[in-house]
Amino acid sequence: MKKYLNLFFVASLGGLVAIGVNKLFIKENVSQIEEQRLAHFASLKDIGQRADFTEVAELVTPTVVFIKTTIENQQLNKEDQQMSPFDFFNGPGFNFPQMPRGPQMAQGSGVIISQDGYIVTNNHVVEGATKIKVVLNDKREYDAELLGRDKNTDLALLRIDEKNLPFAIVGNSDDVKVGQWALAFGNPLGLTSTVTLGIISAKGRNLNLVGERDPRTGAPTSYPIESFIQTDAAVNPGNSGGALVSADGKLIGINTAIESQTGSYSGYSFAIPTNLMKKVIDDLMKYGKVQRGVLGVEIRDVNSELADKEGLKDVRGVFVAKIRENSAAEDAGVKEKDVIVSIDGVKVNSSPELQEQIGKRNPGDKVTLVVVRDGKEKNIDVVLKSLEGKTEIARAEKIESNKILDSEFESLTRDERLKLHITNGVRIKKVGEKSVLKERGVPSGYIVISVDKKPISTLSEMKASLENKKGAILLEGINPNGAKGYYAIPPTDKN
Repeated sequence: MKKYLNLFFVASLGGLVAIGVNKLFIKENVSQIEEQRLAHFASLKDIGQRADFTEVAELVTPTVVFIKTTIENQQLNKEDQQMSPFDFFNGPGFNFPQMPRGPQMAQGSGVIISQDGYIVTNNHVVEGATKIKVVLNDKREYDAELLGRDKNTDLALLRIDEKNLPFAIVGNSDDVKVGQWALAFGNPLGLTSTVTLGIISAKGRNLNLVGERDPRTGAPTSYPIESFIQTDAAVNPGNSGGALVSADGKLIGINTAIESQTGSYSGYSFAIPTNLMKKVIDDLMKYGKVQRGVLGVEIRDVNSELADKEGLKDVRGVFVAKIRENSAAEDAGVKEKDVIVSIDGVKVNSSPELQEQIGKRNPGDKVTLVVVRDGKEKNIDVVLKSLEGKTEIARAEKIESNKILDSEFESLTRDERLKLHITNGVRIKKVGEKSVLKERGVPSGYIVISVDKKPISTLSEMKASLENKKGAILLEGINPNGAKGYYAIPPTDKN
């Protein structure tokens, strides 16, 4: 009896720890379904006590989704026309499926991180997409909303309208050790629900990505975070955005790139660590854009050659090669040729380690650097700034995608679409009293299936179809009484 009580205690304690790690994505009032799922993960035995990974596969596979994207033949916006810092992977040695410009279909993977439909994937999986479809492990298919993306970490956040979904338990990537088991989940080469096994080969891997720079001044305009987890678990095109998990089923990384001359797996793959992912996703949820605090320094790893050249006593830390004007580092008194050895008590011995630690912070955050100057350690408090040189949080311009033509719109659930025997549509929740829709007799509750013969599936599609319209608009859909309804809306400057 005592043995079972001990096992129960360990499982319960593990569940509580998992709840703490996942609180970033899960509401404070944890549902019974969520509690059961957390407890199930906590009950997984150590790898040494089981013969295989069937329990892990059963728990994690339903949390990984298949993503299908469509890019129409249209002009991309200015942001998408700029070179991605991850275009480097399309050069010799490193590849992931980068979507060519033009009308086409693409695919990848994603990981459900909350029971109410939030999904993490790679930016390069959804970049430029005009339509995003998410297919669950049980083959249910949904239109997804793109909530935000970050090119510097190659992460994106999606959401689908569904509840009580199985979700990944987010682990602590800082605790990952080289040599431990790792499992990669995804949809490689069009093969859904694939699991591969390997070990962690390295951490903080620097792939020498080159960020975007101002062509006039040469100053960087982006700061890619280069601190990948390297594994030899087989990852192929289509795995992008999928889950890298530990032996106890915890999410420790988002699979991103492979090392290959052919574009297919031939040895190593790389994943974004979850601790960096959590910061990015939390920012996208709260502010609509990533809040990136920077020191404003150019850095180099300290090696024997550099130590001899600069007269450094120890071969450790990160060398400050240059201080930028009006930067956080300059304001705090950091000097060129300082060697940064720790940040807030965490030792940093390479550029990726330093970038990862700073990458978790926001503008306005204070960090304490320990630097070696003239052979002596010195503590320096630094208040980080944004790339624009500000210490304030900057929110993305909020787009009220559910307020169009002075009316409110809302998405349809899958059950509602099935009941109406339709595959797409957006409901007019409330027609405004002064709206041109009301003038034309469009009722509240009307479901828009197409605008000018173009199918409408999401709020963003609805908004995009109405923006900058010069002429009349034809709405086709279903009235609240179930009858088909067609409405011609005259030109309006309120679109």
